[in-house]
Amino acid sequence: MERVRTIAISLRDRFFQFFLIFALAWVILALLFQVTFVILQFSGYEHITTQWASKLSHMIDGRFKDSKENIFYESEDHIWVESVTNNVKIGKLAGNRQLAFGVKNILEEYLQETGKDLTPSAENKVKVEIVYLDVLTTKKNISVFHKNEEEVVVRMRGILYKDGKKIKEVLVEEGSSEISMSTLIVDEGGKFNQTSLSNAIKKACGSLVTKLFE
Repeated sequence: MERVRTIAISLRDRFFQFFLIFALAWVILALLFQVTFVILQFSGYEHITTQWASKLSHMIDGRFKDSKENIFYESEDHIWVESVTNNVKIGKLAGNRQLAFGVKNILEEYLQETGKDLTPSAENKVKVEIVYLDVLTTKKNISVFHKNEEEVVVRMRGILYKDGKKIKEVLVEEGSSEISMSTLIVDEGGKFNQTSLSNAIKKACGSLVTKLFE
């Protein structure tokens, strides 16, 4: 028992000595740093001190936490939607670039809502492919009534990369349906109903973000 107590006291003394040495070294380093700045300042090298101060601030200031050089930078909190590709082969929106642009904007909104920061230099990047987009119609006859259930169906594939290496791939499918006596999803001009299309895309983007990061 006495031996254990002796070892504990010895460890405590060593830890205290280490702490004193570390504190002393830190004070000496800070003084040397300050003296160096003063010498440079009076030697006409103010531009060097300005550059050093800027780099130091960029490294320890929490306002620059989006930079990889900052000590508060967390790689998992940063993401970038590298590309959204419209690979729809049939329908009015096949190959439509505005559709891809709209999906990219919605994805970025969902990512920000989950606490992610959009950073072009982020280690984590997402590539998305719009695989399918069309209207499915189901006709139902109930007694003397006839109604159509029409649904905009969106299928998207998302791939998550880290440092250029694929780490996860998911495929999601979502839809937005309308039930009526007439066609609501496709109007008389043969175009998608904006509300149904928007709802389907938002649901698909939400599912994609959830599955990629669950």
